[in-house]
Amino acid sequence: MSKPFLRDDLVEVRNSPIHGRGLFARADIPRETLLGRVKTQPAKGNGPYVLWIDDQGEERYRVLCDLRFINHGKKPNVAYYDDLTVVALKRIKAGQELLHDYGEEWA
Repeated sequence: MSKPFLRDDLVEVRNSPIHGRGLFARADIPRETLLGRVKTQPAKGNGPYVLWIDDQGEERYRVLCDLRFINHGKKPNVAYYDDLTVVALKRIKAGQELLHDYGEEWA
């Protein structure tokens, strides 16, 4: 697997009106921009900052970098991919919170 990284020139952690802390755009982010590759460790169970890669929950990782602050939103502007990268799904304006749709149980 490739080395983890974060585009901290484009994103920063701030207080979120959605939940605790969130990840926000420092500057305008064009659609399809690679924002980072998650730093992880395997997780045995569920819990805060655990990312499930498959629907069965057999492949899951505890996220150890600031990408863990991406909150849930039904209208996501970023996505986690199976290779543990995070990519902008659409143009994100400076100041907007980065959101991923974590699924129905987060509704």
